Amino acid sequence: MARLVINTKKKVSKINKEIYGHFSEHLGRCIYEGIYVGEDSPIENVNGMRCDVVEALKEMKVPVLRWPGGCFADEYHWKDGIGPKETRKKMINTHWGGVVEDNSFGTHEFFELCEQLGCETYINGNLGSGTVQEMSEWVEYMTFEGVSPMAELRAKNGHEKPWKVDFFGVGNESWGCGGNMNPDFYANEYRRYQTFIRDYKTGEHIEKICCGANVDDYEWTKEVLDTCFRHSLPFQHGFMDGLSLHYYVHPEGWDVKGSATDFDETVWYKTLNKALYMEELIQRHGAIMDTYDPEKKIGMIVDEWGTWYTCEPGTNPGFLYQQNTMRDALVAGITLNIFNKHSDRVKMANLAQMVNVLQSVLLTEGEKMVKTPTYHIFNMYKHHQDAELLDSHMETKTIGTGEWNVPNLTESVSVAEDGTLHITLTNLSLEEDYEIDTTILDKAVSQVRGEIVTGEMHAKNTFEEPETVTVETFDKAELTEGGLKFTIPKCSVVHLEVR
Repeated sequence: MARLVINTKKKVSKINKEIYGHFSEHLGRCIYEGIYVGEDSPIENVNGMRCDVVEALKEMKVPVLRWPGGCFADEYHWKDGIGPKETRKKMINTHWGGVVEDNSFGTHEFFELCEQLGCETYINGNLGSGTVQEMSEWVEYMTFEGVSPMAELRAKNGHEKPWKVDFFGVGNESWGCGGNMNPDFYANEYRRYQTFIRDYKTGEHIEKICCGANVDDYEWTKEVLDTCFRHSLPFQHGFMDGLSLHYYVHPEGWDVKGSATDFDETVWYKTLNKALYMEELIQRHGAIMDTYDPEKKIGMIVDEWGTWYTCEPGTNPGFLYQQNTMRDALVAGITLNIFNKHSDRVKMANLAQMVNVLQSVLLTEGEKMVKTPTYHIFNMYKHHQDAELLDSHMETKTIGTGEWNVPNLTESVSVAEDGTLHITLTNLSLEEDYEIDTTILDKAVSQVRGEIVTGEMHAKNTFEEPETVTVETFDKAELTEGGLKFTIPKCSVVHLEVR
């Protein structure tokens, strides 16, 4: 029997809702066909946005959406995506698939999508191939209310009132596809570009995200912060609100990656082992950030994360389309528990990507739409959004095969404003169920409600069988004198709501 102890008197940190954020890039069928089909499509839509997709995402409570990239952001020139659609420039998407980008989904369409979703906006600006003027004018176009060239242009294009930009990324992967820069060079560019991302409206601040490291490039983190913090500029309000981190799980390595659906027990544990590496990355990058920012005013922004496999056979390799199984459900549950546990430093995260790309929550094919196992995890975990992380400890044991060892269980616990506890647990084992004896300190428990996502490790949802993996009622938890007792099945993710 494993023991879980929850201290309801010890609130650790707020779990920002933005930790449950998402990412949509002009890549494959993420935007076009996945989200946006145009006003004239036979697929039901509102102003071009698929109704089925929007409703599914609203149910999941998407808190924030990042756009337009990704690598695409540093070749995106925003003026190509405004004005009448028939006059917008066409271009070749050189990063992703070599297909024609017609720019029919641009700034106005992005804000329309976010308004339909009721979510915050995260714009990624073009530092790699764009100018300071271009970036500054985009911010003016989106947010300035008054007399100015960009405000007049926005009104001419049909939107007199400004929008609200919540977050703005100054470049993307500047160490790679965003310009192949050295950290000190990028940091000086960041200092320059961010100066012209202005807060035009009193009381509304655009949070600026600095490009952080690729995986374990701790030198990048240190040198960027060292250069940025020189001459005490960062102590000015709003100079830097977040530093990004990108990490993808490649079971067989960057070059090979591995199949999304054809894997054995060893690869299962190998994948989960690599997902757990996220904790070390957060701790080590976080320790460097603590040197410059001990009060944790600058958030760690994990704005690209998830599984990345070899694309599905017969699909365009530049579209990064992959299936989604119970393995992805466990990766999602593990990672979100880690983010919750480190919510004192991790302030936003964005799963890559929302629809039809990498570890997506939805798949579409024509008029059909499927919710993936990952979707159901986000839908269960949504109760953690803006809740308070509670101190908790789980007894675990090591399982796995060969060198690929993992703890058998992970968990996180939060308390909502109304006092409800939300406990999320993952069982990483393919063979064993585990009995959990839960002690809840300083709280009398009178009611528990549970839900579960479980199945055979290869289980997936297809357009022919869309509900093979879904959320089911979990009624195995029993009240005890000190808390709860239940058994968590193998290969599962459980959410318990305790009152």
